[in-house]
Amino acid sequence: MSKKTPDLHAAYSLKSPEENKQLYAEWAGDYDEGFAALEDYQLHHHTARAFVGAGGQGPVLDVGAGTGLCGAILAGLGVGPIDATDISAEMLDQAMRKDIYRDAIEADLNHGLPVSRDSYTGVVSSGTFTHGHLGPETLPALLRVARPGAQFALSINAKHFEALGFADAFRRLEVDQISKLSFTEVRIYGALAAGPNKDDVALIALFEMR
Repeated sequence: MSKKTPDLHAAYSLKSPEENKQLYAEWAGDYDEGFAALEDYQLHHHTARAFVGAGGQGPVLDVGAGTGLCGAILAGLGVGPIDATDISAEMLDQAMRKDIYRDAIEADLNHGLPVSRDSYTGVVSSGTFTHGHLGPETLPALLRVARPGAQFALSINAKHFEALGFADAFRRLEVDQISKLSFTEVRIYGALAAGPNKDDVALIALFEMR
C-alpha cells in the first residue's frame, strides 16, 4: 500500500484485507469531511431509504459501517437498534462516537462474522461492495446472521456486479434462500462530485430471507 494520503483512488485500488485495514486506519479521522462531504457521497442515503421503504426494521446489522454514515441515516428514519461491523477498528471507533449504534463488531467478512445465527431482522450495506475487493463469496456470512423474513439492502458497484459474479450468486440464492429480489440503480456520488469516479452507479439489491 502506498504511503500517500488516503483518497478515493486509493480506496478503489484495494486488493486485500490488509490493505483495507491500513487505508481506513489512516482515513478514519477525516473520512466524513475529507471524503463524504467533498465527493458529495450519496450511497448511504439511497441504501438506508431503500431499506426503510421496503419495510426494513431492527435489530439491524450495518455491514461495512465505516464511520457510521448509513447508520446515522437509518437512526434518523427511526430504525433501531443498529449494530455496526467493519474490518477497521479505527472506523468503528469513529462510528461509535455518533451514539447511534448498540454494538461494534470488528470482523473480516472473508472469515465470517462472530455473531449468532438468526440475530437480525435487517441487514444493510452501503459501500462494502463498492471497490471490488469483496465479492459474492461473502454473502453467506450475511445470510447466516439474518432471521427468516429479514430484510436486506445491499449496495453493489454496477461495474463489479457481473464481473465479480454477483448476478449468478443472486440467481442461485433465489432458488431456496432468498425471495422478493429486486434491484434499484442509483448514483454513488452527487452533482458536486469530481474526478474519474463521479458518474459511478450502484445497484441496491433488496430481498428477504426465506
